[in-house]
Amino acid sequence: MTWIPLLLTDPSYCLRFLVLTELLHLPQDDNEVIELSEMRESDPLVNELFKLQKTNGAWDSFGVNRISSSDNLQITSMALQRLGYFGFDSTHPMVQKAADFLFSKQLEDGSWPMPGKKLLTDEEIGYQMMPVQTAIPLLGLVMCGYYTDQRVKNAFDWLMKQRLEDGAWPVGISAGNYGGIAGYRRLAHSRWGCRSNTTAVLTCLAYHPKYSKSNEAKRALDLILGTDSKLRSNLGFIIARLIGLERNLGNITFMAKFDIAHILNLCWRVGGSKNDERISDLINFVKSEQGEYGLWDYIAHPKATRWLTFDLLCSLSKLETQEDWISLEPHTPFRAYPKKIKRF
Repeated sequence: MTWIPLLLTDPSYCLRFLVLTELLHLPQDDNEVIELSEMRESDPLVNELFKLQKTNGAWDSFGVNRISSSDNLQITSMALQRLGYFGFDSTHPMVQKAADFLFSKQLEDGSWPMPGKKLLTDEEIGYQMMPVQTAIPLLGLVMCGYYTDQRVKNAFDWLMKQRLEDGAWPVGISAGNYGGIAGYRRLAHSRWGCRSNTTAVLTCLAYHPKYSKSNEAKRALDLILGTDSKLRSNLGFIIARLIGLERNLGNITFMAKFDIAHILNLCWRVGGSKNDERISDLINFVKSEQGEYGLWDYIAHPKATRWLTFDLLCSLSKLETQEDWISLEPHTPFRAYPKKIKRF
């Protein structure tokens, strides 16, 4: 397997640490694992966050994203997601400060406020609620291990209240009505479900040790798998954004790109099996795109190639061993913008 030396010679201490522990399954007391664990804070991907974190625990959007914004809730959430992915948890001071900042912005009902918008009444035009407003900060907290915190449970309870009867999550509510779904965010088997919002909530569930195996998570994954899309340019977008190569943009569109690498990550976390025809199709597509040296290129940013390769290898190895999965949705041909039938 040619990917082993290529990944283990990457300059990122964090990536090499993850390869040893997650792919090669070396124990935490292994000498090289211990050494890399101690060196992770000097990795530029982490050290940059150290330097840019404010005294209140937040990060500034311009400093990290190079985009001026008065709302630093989302960029702080993304910084926590990065740290959680690298293996930093609630015991680390930088994580603690960031988590305290996020919790300080949480509302009494368990949600977080709509970004950059004033609170609207039910009669006013404009979104009063979007599930993604809470899913983005919640994901950062969950990835850093805040599973048992009551405030995290309150956030999940709030998200469950927004869930549609068919198991999806809507784009939001405006003037008391569900918002319309643009074609690129449609779900094949849901009238009002938004794929971007549903994927964002599902990701929160998938990273939680208990909720990942819940019926809500399995139903959401079932709906997401109804999107039959294999756009090669999207493969690796989520991991590239996580490590800072793609900018953190959008609210409704936060999870709008159908990144098969991310979907496979969700599949193994929720308990999906390659025996599902839809999952096996995604696996076969990914394997067909593997490069000559065992790597998967991220087309937009080649620097993310080894990270994408690590992520895909983890997902593929996990899916090889899972069998207990029941699909409830048919494999339905899906088009984001179907042709309208002419009346005459």
